[in-house]
Amino acid sequence: MSKPDYQATNLPLWDFLTILASEGVNFLLSGEEDKVPLSSFDYEKTTICLFFSANWCRPCQSFTPKLVQLYNMLRTMGKELEIVFISLDHDEDGFNAHFETMPWLTVPFDVNLHKKLRERFHVVRIPSLVPLNLDGQSVEEDLIGLIEDFGEDAFPFTKKRREELKAIDDSMRQGGKTDQLLAHPGRDYVVASDGGKVLVSKLIGKTVGLYFGAHWCPPCRAFTAQLVEAYNQLLSSRGDCFEVVLVSSDRDQKEFDVNISSMPWLALPFEDRTRQDLCRIFNIKAIPALVLIGPDGKPISTNGKKIITLYGAKAFPFTQSSIEEIEESLRKEGDSLPRQIQDIKHQHVLKLDMAKAYVCNYCERQGKFWAFSCDACDYDLHPTCVEEAS
Repeated sequence: MSKPDYQATNLPLWDFLTILASEGVNFLLSGEEDKVPLSSFDYEKTTICLFFSANWCRPCQSFTPKLVQLYNMLRTMGKELEIVFISLDHDEDGFNAHFETMPWLTVPFDVNLHKKLRERFHVVRIPSLVPLNLDGQSVEEDLIGLIEDFGEDAFPFTKKRREELKAIDDSMRQGGKTDQLLAHPGRDYVVASDGGKVLVSKLIGKTVGLYFGAHWCPPCRAFTAQLVEAYNQLLSSRGDCFEVVLVSSDRDQKEFDVNISSMPWLALPFEDRTRQDLCRIFNIKAIPALVLIGPDGKPISTNGKKIITLYGAKAFPFTQSSIEEIEESLRKEGDSLPRQIQDIKHQHVLKLDMAKAYVCNYCERQGKFWAFSCDACDYDLHPTCVEEAS
């Protein structure tokens, strides 16, 4: 899903202070209604952000708890950060209700002052988080998007930091180390459906499919069945060479538990932020999706869903050359078959057709690729089930 296009202009700190001074405001309020003088801040060391929000705004209600968690975490880590709430509520009751959820400071409620600040900083939609700076140089424009993507790693919210994070993502995406994608210093394992833990180091040297899916998503449940079939076929025919790791988009732990219970493979822990990191690194916009990682830790394909849907386990090891071999084999198979036949089991002429998947009307087994199909009615026949009329 695409993120909202938060628009705000980052201006020097002095613009903010000048506007407050013009309205006779020389202090901010804390949650205890204490007055905090503007002169008490160390502007050289402290990162100050203006948080434009409102109690009536649903996206604001959704984002504020995330920002509270981030703020508390960074302050606990000793980071010099302060956030100043700029209310766009219609009345003081709405302002008070919203500010009660916040651990930071606020400009006193004044509709005209808040309007002036909103216009000066070109805030066209909320929530918006605008970092102030001493030199007037541009800081990160989409600060909310940056925080949702990177969490506390986004601090101190500068353009330089954004470029550093993008470079790290690029390095991870280009690959070479499976353990760096799936583990971090606080966790060196993935989980199995029975709750057991499997060390990520056990996956090194295997082909790994990162399966982005969720139990609530019907297309995911349909694709899971196809992936299970391919997974089991490879396990039976090639041994322990292929592993799948679920990167869940489930809504809660209970739903995640139900989802993984139906799967024969592994998963990232639901509470782990690595799930969101992988979605960002591989630019996952819709589910289901399957990213295939080679034994060397480098991505083979970000379109593994299409590969499995079309070719199943036949496509292993899922490289471009293996897919080309399958397609060449299919072409040769098609060239060896007649263009049309008259089968004794069906009254109409059957034409050769390439089908992704079908059920043979004679043997009632699943079929893929070549079929003899009827244009007049819904009838498909495996090439091996053909009994031509003499």
